[in-house]
Formats: sequence, C-alpha cells, structure tokens
Amino acid sequence: MFRLLLFVVIIFNLSGCGYNDIQRSDERIKTTWAEVLNQYQRRAELVPQLVSVIKGYTNQENTVLTSITQARSQVQHASSNLNDDLENKEKIDKWNTAQLNLSHALSQLLIVNERYPELKSQALFQDLLTQLEGTENRIAVARGRYIKAVENYNITIREFPVSLTAKAMGYQEKQNYFPDNGASIKQSPVIDFSSISNGHKA
Repeated sequence: MFRLLLFVVIIFNLSGCGYNDIQRSDERIKTTWAEVLNQYQRRAELVPQLVSVIKGYTNQENTVLTSITQARSQVQHASSNLNDDLENKEKIDKWNTAQLNLSHALSQLLIVNERYPELKSQALFQDLLTQLEGTENRIAVARGRYIKAVENYNITIREFPVSLTAKAMGYQEKQNYFPDNGASIKQSPVIDFSSISNGHKA
C-alpha cells in the first residue's frame, strides 16, 4: 500500500513539474520530423519520372540527368542510414547535405526546360514540375513546423520549474537541424517553377 501511495505521489509531482509538458514537446518533434522525412521522400520519388520524361525528348542532357540520378541515390542512401535517429548529428548532416545536393541538381531542370520548347509544352512534364513545386512548398511548411517544435521544446525544458524535472531526468536541449535556413523557411521554396510552367497549376 505504501509503495502504491509513493508511486501516486511521484506521478503527481512529475505532472506538476512539467514532465508531461516535456513528453508532449518531445513527441511533437518526432511527429514534425517524420513529416519532414515524408515530404523529402515524396520529392525523391518524383525524380525517376522526371528523368524518364526528359530522356524521351532529348539525349543531350546526360550530364544533368546523371547528376539528378546520383543525387537521388545519395538521398536514398542517407535516408536509409538515418532511421529517424535525431541524436546522431553525423547522420543528420550527411542526410541534409544529400538533400541540398538534390535540390541543386533539380534546379538544373529550369535550364533544361528552357532549352526545349517541345518539352515545355509536354503535359506530363509540366504536371511533374507542378507536383515538384507543390512538394517543395510542403517541405518548407514541414521544416518550419519542425523548427518551431524544437524551439518550443527547448523553451519548455529551460523554464522553471520544468527545468528542474528536465535536469533530474537528463533531458537536454535539442539541436535544430536547419539553423541556416530558419529565416528563409517561410519564404518561397528554392525551386520555383511558376515562371516557366506556362500557367499550369494543380
């Protein structure tokens, strides 16, 4: 009976000192990070279709197609090694670098699109570009939510009296994995096809 009473007292004290708040904030980080990964994966899945369409219209862009394909392969490899391990900075850095490389490779599609009028008028290609633009927007939103979730978690564990619970249970501040892009995350996506999509919108 005494043990049960002690357990109830401990649970009550933890709740009163912000333990539940920490758990909610931590879960929010996991949820928003999962959405970030989901949207980046959606982007990667569009790459083979884009490459296939471009190949059907020109054999002169092998360099661009190769760079996009290789960048996607690096993304897939980095993603498979990540396994949602938010505590492994090395894996996160490799994943982030791979995503940036793919963004750069995809930006070359702007040049390809302008070089070939027949490709610009191809409905499937334009539809894929529209999907890619929409995905870039969703990536920006997902990343913004993740940044906010990390910020809220870090504020929560620093506030008194929650800070006492956090310290006692070993909770530490979490790193924001998009620090260099925090200011621009709410702006237009890096890859913007709206100026070349001939008015095609989803």
